[in-house]
Amino acid sequence: MRILVVGAGATGGYFGARLAEIGRDVTFLVRPARAEKLAAEGLRVKSPVGDVHIAAPNTVTADRLAGAGPFDLVILSAKAYDLDAAVADFRPGVGPETAVLPILNGMRHLDVLDAAFGAERVLGGTCAIVATLTKDGEIRQMSELHSFTYGERDGTRSERVAGIEAQMEGVRFQARASDKAVLEMWEKWVFLATLAGATTLMRSSIGDIVAAPGGAAFIEGLLDECQAVAAANGYGSREKVLAGARKFLTAENSPMTASMLRDIEGGARIEADHIVGDLIERGRKAGVETPILARVLTGLKAYENRKAREAA
Repeated sequence: MRILVVGAGATGGYFGARLAEIGRDVTFLVRPARAEKLAAEGLRVKSPVGDVHIAAPNTVTADRLAGAGPFDLVILSAKAYDLDAAVADFRPGVGPETAVLPILNGMRHLDVLDAAFGAERVLGGTCAIVATLTKDGEIRQMSELHSFTYGERDGTRSERVAGIEAQMEGVRFQARASDKAVLEMWEKWVFLATLAGATTLMRSSIGDIVAAPGGAAFIEGLLDECQAVAAANGYGSREKVLAGARKFLTAENSPMTASMLRDIEGGARIEADHIVGDLIERGRKAGVETPILARVLTGLKAYENRKAREAA
């Protein structure tokens, strides 16, 4: 199976490196500068579960992709605000039998990919990893969390999912085929929107919020709003999953923050519309009121407006 990984950053680079580590046919679609860096130094991952160095990773730039494809599987891990550009870049690598596996957060990217390639080519998928790309180009995994879930969106066990399973055998991350891929995407979205909404609005960790008057109740109210939207769309979190999320999101002394808060603190771009705005819109269409999420979005858009003003 020929696998194209779109990008070689913290997420795609990590999972792609782990696949290349066990000899899978992996090519990374990268910008010219990243291609030069990888050619000179290789793809380096520093990890608590074992470092890896791919000395000569296969890379391709967008202008040369047409001559390198088509691929059997495209793993897409772009940021939501880069999605349209990423689709344009990897489109030449998609053939009649290509499966596209996105591991973005939220759900709106499925609409974009379905429109671009047809829903029959687009799988469901999620991942969980805490990693960053350092200034010198090394991928640094900061915890042992590294799960990767995929499956057909209709829940069937297809031949292509079986083919992906075969590619995942022996890989050094937690890979799992799921017959509830879309539900798991929604469950992650409910959790992530609550975490991002609470920590960005309060500019604090979960533990700091819980320790403040009304903090735990605020988080629980936000979680209930997100769950109500998911349920109204037919994908409410399962009871055990929701209970685990509630416990995790209201844990005393928890240092956890969302990556979106870290992006704000670093002055970076954020996925406000994809993670929060789209949830509000899906709630509106389903008749679910989301006043807490609306306040969160106001704060996120104010940050984006400030960044745009300062850059002008």
